[in-house]
Amino acid sequence: MSSEWSEVTVEEIAASQPFALATGPFGSSISSKYFVDSGFPVIRGSNLTANTSVRLIDDGLVFISPEKAAEFQRSIVRRGDLVFTCWGTINQVGLIDKRSRFAEYVVSNKQMKLSVDLKKTDSLFIYYVFSGPEKQAEILDNGIGSSVPGFNLGQLKKHKLLLPPLKEQKHIAGLLSLLDDRITLLRETNATLEAIAQALFKSWFVDFDPVRAKAEGLEPQAMDATTAALFPDSFEESELGLVPKGWCISKLSAVSGYLSRGVSPKYVDLGGVLVINQKCIRDFSVDYAKARRHDSSQRNIDGRFLAVGDVLVNSTGVGTLGRVAQILELPEQVIVDSHVTVVRAGSTLSWPYLGQWMARKQPDIEAMGEGSTGQTELSKSKLGDLSILVPLAPVLSAFDEVVMPLKSQIALNENKVKTLTQLRDSLLPRLISGQLRLPEALAAIEDDLA
Repeated sequence: MSSEWSEVTVEEIAASQPFALATGPFGSSISSKYFVDSGFPVIRGSNLTANTSVRLIDDGLVFISPEKAAEFQRSIVRRGDLVFTCWGTINQVGLIDKRSRFAEYVVSNKQMKLSVDLKKTDSLFIYYVFSGPEKQAEILDNGIGSSVPGFNLGQLKKHKLLLPPLKEQKHIAGLLSLLDDRITLLRETNATLEAIAQALFKSWFVDFDPVRAKAEGLEPQAMDATTAALFPDSFEESELGLVPKGWCISKLSAVSGYLSRGVSPKYVDLGGVLVINQKCIRDFSVDYAKARRHDSSQRNIDGRFLAVGDVLVNSTGVGTLGRVAQILELPEQVIVDSHVTVVRAGSTLSWPYLGQWMARKQPDIEAMGEGSTGQTELSKSKLGDLSILVPLAPVLSAFDEVVMPLKSQIALNENKVKTLTQLRDSLLPRLISGQLRLPEALAAIEDDLA
């Protein structure tokens, strides 16, 4: 580490302006009774994450009136400000920057803010410092409280940081941000590809646009004549209402080649078989980084390995039950634990169709849980009893021909995200501590950014 690096506290790098370090308003003064449909955005715990690539979650914001926000001048954050969770998931850190939808926000009663002195430090560099493993562990290890962990303003002020000169801070932050920008772009691309697949599914199998067009004597739009010929030109009554003539209604269990929960694992730190749990399932994708490992010698797992196309359903919990994801690639042999149900398409369905159908059914699946408010369960029999529309095989084949390349590209992009995330996580602690110099880091990422 260069002698130009110096140790400072957070309090020493805070801006000289009033309320550079401050907590959110008192809870009752910013409670839900003040929320309005639009106005001044409020940052809550759900808008922050420990995911380094995500500096702020702008989805699911709540708002208060500008007049109400004017009462909380000490708790307003602007671009360049950092936000920390002080109760609950205390290792969450956010940054208001050019990515954010709004220029100003109010932090909630469970957050605190830091405005840095821009003559001394770069706010993005500080964000990466607090996103790094050393600071994350320090915050978690020193949490106050018993049932609900806490991280207070006094603790934040005393956190010690190693700072290089401002110019080097900006270069380090810029390099790490380059990786994060690539990760964000790949995720946005995948969201677009998934939206295309969902739009096609809705058009063909929910709104029945090709059938309706033919019933009216019109040519289906955005479809060649060969594909159009696969669709009937009329409807018939079914238990699900009007459906295309000749298509049938079945039960999910009847059209599944496999429908079962996983095992209760015997976890090990090293070796064993990779196990997907509830935490791995989110946003219709699988986060293998949150998976654990099972000692297969302690419990038989024959026939339980996942296959590409399998749909996973989180089957226990409150707030997480019903989340759906589909396996698009397998890094190795993988199983699921007993809180997750696996649904595999049988011979009458294709896995792209099954995946899109279950993604659309997620709200219905979420509502099927049974049990107390503390713990809800979704039985495989109840899941299997869902009624599902089964189109004719040629129509499914035509759908697969369009959607499979999209799914392949999504899987490829997810692998790139994984590689770039591992690279960033490897470089971050060494760069912010001065153990790795910028020229060496640039050389390390050259091939990945080509």
